Amino acid sequence: MRTIKSIFDFYIDSSIHVALSVVALSWISLLEFDLKFDKYILLFVFFASITGYNFVKYFGLAKFHHRSLSSWLRITQIFSLFCFISLCYFLIKLQEDTIFYIGIFSIVTFLYAIPILPRAIFLDKQKNLRSISGLKVYIIALVWSGVTVILPLANQNYDITDDVILTFAQRFLFVLVLMLPFEIRDLNYDSLKLATIPQKIGVRQTKILGLILLFVFYFLEFFKDEVNLNYLLGSSVILVVTLLFLVFSKKKQDKYYSAFWVEGLPVIWLGILLLIG
Repeated sequence: MRTIKSIFDFYIDSSIHVALSVVALSWISLLEFDLKFDKYILLFVFFASITGYNFVKYFGLAKFHHRSLSSWLRITQIFSLFCFISLCYFLIKLQEDTIFYIGIFSIVTFLYAIPILPRAIFLDKQKNLRSISGLKVYIIALVWSGVTVILPLANQNYDITDDVILTFAQRFLFVLVLMLPFEIRDLNYDSLKLATIPQKIGVRQTKILGLILLFVFYFLEFFKDEVNLNYLLGSSVILVVTLLFLVFSKKKQDKYYSAFWVEGLPVIWLGILLLIG
């Protein structure tokens, strides 16, 4: 059992689980716009997500404790290097426009993690986008939306139409709501300088806000020129499931409540769409 738990913890901590969720959302975009399965963009997104997340999570640890790294962190570094090499391989197989957008989102991710910006705009010693008061969840939602909506469509030369913009907005709201259980969980650990949503408005109001955002996410579907009925049905189910996870989230959560179940909701959404499709 201990071995199984160690493997499962590595699956979570090495960002494989979150990468599968990003891939799931990218695949959902292909299904919504009735585009062919694109293994190159999905594999790129998978390896890029692992590389990006591990870079953000472990950059500081590796920088300041490189001589005393624990074995699990060394394994994660080696695994991340393999993923970086893999993303480079799949990158060269993508369209030029896709690579342009990848460059933009990569810069945002880099600034999110690396302390190189002017100290004057920060509230603490960190000098990266991640530390700007209240900005963290919006950056994550922005990057996830771009990667999972813009990249899959750009790689198939799909024009950025009004429907695409609405889907981008929906994805931004959905990811934002997914972040709320994490922010509620981290209330006991986050610095007050981060000014997270639960810190500013409280847990109850955060859940109400999440409810409002989910319904905006859902009703934006009816403003599109073409409404995909399967996608609408899948969105209805995932709205209810996501809302339930948000309602039952609390400061003292089970270790895997957010890290596995909430983070895995996009995979459930994809599974629903594949089943009814």
